[in-house]
Amino acid sequence: MKRLEIVGQTGRSQILVGESLAGAEGFLPDSPVVVITDENVFRLYGAQFPAARVITIGAGESIKTLETVQTIYDRLIQMAADRSVFLLGIGGGIVCDITGFVASTYLRGVRFGYIPTTLLAQVDASVGGKTGVNFMGYKNMVGVFNQPEFVICDPHVLTTLPEAERACGFAEIVKHAAIADADYFELLERSVDGAMALAPDIIERIIYDSVVIKSDIVNRDEKERGERRKLNFGHTLGHAIEKTAGVRHGEAVSIGMMAAARLSAARNLLDPEEVVRIEKLLTGLKLPTDLKVDARSIIEALGRDKKRQGDDLFFVLLAGIGNAVIETIPLATLETVLTGSIQR
Repeated sequence: MKRLEIVGQTGRSQILVGESLAGAEGFLPDSPVVVITDENVFRLYGAQFPAARVITIGAGESIKTLETVQTIYDRLIQMAADRSVFLLGIGGGIVCDITGFVASTYLRGVRFGYIPTTLLAQVDASVGGKTGVNFMGYKNMVGVFNQPEFVICDPHVLTTLPEAERACGFAEIVKHAAIADADYFELLERSVDGAMALAPDIIERIIYDSVVIKSDIVNRDEKERGERRKLNFGHTLGHAIEKTAGVRHGEAVSIGMMAAARLSAARNLLDPEEVVRIEKLLTGLKLPTDLKVDARSIIEALGRDKKRQGDDLFFVLLAGIGNAVIETIPLATLETVLTGSIQR
């Protein structure tokens, strides 16, 4: 097992890569524990949960709402849960986001931790202290920054993931390498087959290296005022594509990264050969790189993005693999670029 630590204004968070779900008991406090999970995870792994009361919610992006949060508040009140309660989210990124938001707001804040069960959640959603839910169809419009006390990343639980869900996690992994570490990007290029097969030595190394990159960025900029914006590579467009086209998060991010890479090349920041390398890696990891979608609908969704400032958006480009840069780009410019970048 390897440990990392995030030290933020909202607290310290231990990231434990290689610890097991069954070993979670050793990290829990003596106070009452309530597990929040979804129906699928409970069916697969409920027998391995620590001894605790369990609140089970539905699965899928459609349940990441204030209505679900209200349901959990109701259950906690029925349990007479007070400020000594510890909330443990066991599930994918949606479960972790909801658990963190509930913990941050119930009784003005209670302790919490995560055991993410998807690759996407292990390398991204559970790390960094962002919590929140969707509102009016827009992603993560309501939320707070708050660090979980611990995050346990158990690679063994990934074996039950469908291939498409694994691929969504690899999109975030490629993002980390593309924005921060050219050597890591080369490792991924060499390790596609082993990664896709979840070879234990490769997948644990990849999870750890990705978490190192994200935790380092978060330690420097917890609340996304500068450096942390680089983690939005592919996400600005990706969130709009996800909302408009209804594709999975990782698939939308993959398409968004390719559009951003092509835009980087068009602005003479990124060598065209590096665009080809990014596309080849994403394709090898079973991720899409383009999509037939109406550019105007994407622009309308971008107009409601949290990163918008007036008529401009903070947009992450690449000045070489491993070197992200942040620029403000007018929405009108993006509209001109999008048709050629997404619809190929």
